[in-house]
Amino acid sequence: MLDDALRSNRLPAAPGVGYKPQHFSQILENAQPVAWLEIHAENYMGDGGRPLAQLRHLSKQFPISVHGVGLSIGGETPLDLDHLARLKHLVGWLNPASFSEHLAWSTHDSHFLNDLLPLPYTGATLTRVCEHIEQVQETVGRQMLLENPSSYLAFEESTWSEPDFLSEIVSRTGCGMLLDVNNVFVSATNLDFSPQEYIDAYPLDKVGEIHLGGHDEDKDDHGHPLLIDSHGREVANPVWKLLDYVLEKSGPKPVLVEWDTDIPDWPILQAEADRALAALERVPA
Repeated sequence: MLDDALRSNRLPAAPGVGYKPQHFSQILENAQPVAWLEIHAENYMGDGGRPLAQLRHLSKQFPISVHGVGLSIGGETPLDLDHLARLKHLVGWLNPASFSEHLAWSTHDSHFLNDLLPLPYTGATLTRVCEHIEQVQETVGRQMLLENPSSYLAFEESTWSEPDFLSEIVSRTGCGMLLDVNNVFVSATNLDFSPQEYIDAYPLDKVGEIHLGGHDEDKDDHGHPLLIDSHGREVANPVWKLLDYVLEKSGPKPVLVEWDTDIPDWPILQAEADRALAALERVPA
């Protein structure tokens, strides 16, 4: 269990965006309503250069959230100690306001797979994930937030619902939660369950950060709707409505807009952040 002294989440209950270098100058000129920025850890594990120089500059003006995508928390093999050491170094000098990773796996033997793959929710998986989270938190010296995945299939061997599985992880490790509202909507559509019932069962009191992102629409081989978590377009209206449902139950939280492919001009991303601000302002403090 994580020591209370290592718990840390200092993000404001305000809009944030995923930082992209092409927006650097415009952010410095006019960031409103953006109050904080997120980076992907793996992009900043080098020893120098422009990316780190820009990040050091931004960190003096904005709280930074570090979001990892390569730890493979759910992988069957041990965590990559070299990767973990680089992460510890980044978190050490940057001292971010928040640090998070995904409930997923992306490694097999010595191979890294460029995807965040799903897990069966079983007792064995629970034990492995908790051991990995505790190792990460002890290494970096702070609480980790764990993000719920977007799902395209379910495992017959699963014996836990996803919200219950996440709640048990929190109970055993002391980690916090990163609630990706778009992932909930994508999974609910693909697996045919109620996103509102999922939220009702989710450990909202442990949420330190909320994510929003765009998705693409397709159909499966049977003609049923299939949503792809692409992060390449604006947030869909049903996802904004689901955010309202979440905030009504949770109260104000830090809300991030992710846009990782087909990066738009800064004013378009600002407009998405404006919608997040409007959603937060509708919620009593």
